[in-house]
Amino acid sequence: MKKEDQTVKNRHMYAEKRWLLALGIAAMIGGAFLISSVVRISDYSFLLASSRGGPAVEYSPTPIQLQAIIHYATSRIVPQQKLGEISVTFEVLKNRSPCNFLVFGLGHDSLMWTALNPHGTTLFLEEDPKWIQTVTKDVPNLRAHAVQYRTKLSQADDLLKHYRSEPDCSPEKAYLRGNTKCRLALTGLPDKVYDTEWDLIMIDAPRGYFAEAPGRMGAIFSAAVMARNRKGPGVTHVFLHDVDRRVEKLYAEEFLCKKYKANSSGILWHFEIPPAANVSQADGVGFC
Repeated sequence: MKKEDQTVKNRHMYAEKRWLLALGIAAMIGGAFLISSVVRISDYSFLLASSRGGPAVEYSPTPIQLQAIIHYATSRIVPQQKLGEISVTFEVLKNRSPCNFLVFGLGHDSLMWTALNPHGTTLFLEEDPKWIQTVTKDVPNLRAHAVQYRTKLSQADDLLKHYRSEPDCSPEKAYLRGNTKCRLALTGLPDKVYDTEWDLIMIDAPRGYFAEAPGRMGAIFSAAVMARNRKGPGVTHVFLHDVDRRVEKLYAEEFLCKKYKANSSGILWHFEIPPAANVSQADGVGFC
């Protein structure tokens, strides 16, 4: 096969994969609408039964869901995560939505995550204020906040040593808001983040692929602290992307714990982390 013919073939294959991914995402969003409608109808069945002999309430997709379906069905830009990776989170959202969903990172998948959590709270934390303006220009309904990180990827190993020697980083004492002694604690987040109990946390940012980048050390540590401090029933679902990179894998095993790993696909790991109150000290050392 000539090189030119192979190039054309590769382009067609890439375009076909991209279309299938967009179609899969649109189907997921449509499925999320159907599931949420069934759940809501079930929840209010006693009201419908007491109505005038027939259904009194109709459920329609939310505007953000309709926008997402049209966007992903027609756009040439698709999310960074592969369909299998997205499906891991989607399976949890099917059971937990409407829920509180915190996402580190804002990008081409943000509209999808919001649409898959109809009637819930989906909040995005992004390091680049200009990128927030770019994304929300087309999707103003997204809830996004700019955050600053105190770390650099090059500090990853030193930060682990710091964590092990700083009492305010220890699992027994760790907290986030105002914890300036622990360099891994994210102290500059909006009050909304600290005041909300998050059911799902997705870590797909900040950047972590060059030495001066913030790295995801603080996000992983802080997600673990949020999960351990949970007061409500059930576990906190934490999803970490790019686990093929050394730092993400190292910090996941230190703070999110292999024993809490529930699922995976591609370069995404899914953890189900119980509240610290439900875990005896004999179960492990440190966070794990």
